[in-house]
Amino acid sequence: MSDKLRLACGTEVMVLPLAKILPLRRLDEGIRKTSKFKCIEASMRELGLIEPLVVFPQTNSDGCFMLLDGHVRHLILKSLGDSTAKCLIATDDEGFTYNHKINRLSAIQEHFMIMRAIKNGVSEARIARSLDVDVNTIRQKRDMLDGICAEVVQILKDRRPTSKTFRQLRQLKPIRQIEVAELICAAGNYSEGYVKCLVAATPQDQLVEDDRPKEIRGLSPEDVSRMEHEMTTLGREFKFIEESHGKNVLNLVIVNGYLKKLLDNARVVRFLSQNHPEILAEFQKLIEVRNLQDASGN
Repeated sequence: MSDKLRLACGTEVMVLPLAKILPLRRLDEGIRKTSKFKCIEASMRELGLIEPLVVFPQTNSDGCFMLLDGHVRHLILKSLGDSTAKCLIATDDEGFTYNHKINRLSAIQEHFMIMRAIKNGVSEARIARSLDVDVNTIRQKRDMLDGICAEVVQILKDRRPTSKTFRQLRQLKPIRQIEVAELICAAGNYSEGYVKCLVAATPQDQLVEDDRPKEIRGLSPEDVSRMEHEMTTLGREFKFIEESHGKNVLNLVIVNGYLKKLLDNARVVRFLSQNHPEILAEFQKLIEVRNLQDASGN
């Protein structure tokens, strides 16, 4: 490529007076009550400003800067009584690109970050203060993957399960953990309630405590037995669909290509329109879709 990649802001961190930084928007006072605000505030109290503000210099404004990113941090710095802030100077005044496409950490990623911090000598109490949570919450996140097999960690590492989800998975033996992890990924449902239902429908011999009778509030032993049978059937059907999916997709691609070639023939189209218009309409729908997901209605 002939064009060089241009950075959105300079690489040098500058310390600027807060009085010279002009916010682009006014934050609602109710934001102070949100958990996100409290978490950022607790982190800044404990560790200081980690991520610099992003500003753009204003011409003919007595050395003032327009604040592009970091309005919450700017507000917190003022409330903490700071008079200056670390800043990065943007190369233009476009503020949309900053921090609007950042993904939240998954529970597994958060677990490994906490483990790394503890390994590096950061106390659990300090981590809790930085995140504005109880120290017991940090310990729960620390121990979240105890009893979870490595294969499940790999399956769910980029997904959105909660710590409560792993608490339910811990009741299962490794093979069943993997099966349940694949099921919740296929369903796109990582809630504790859904996993609890899958655990309830798990045969006794696939539980960690396989010698302890299953007791589920509101369900009779007959209901539990029926759930186990239905879940076993569902698991078999899921694996069959998974195995046959690739072959079915290939067949659909071949059929789609054949139909396109068929409908390029004017005589065939005329015959179908006169004798089987409903079939012609369905054929046309199939060849007009851009991908197989459109055809399945997704």
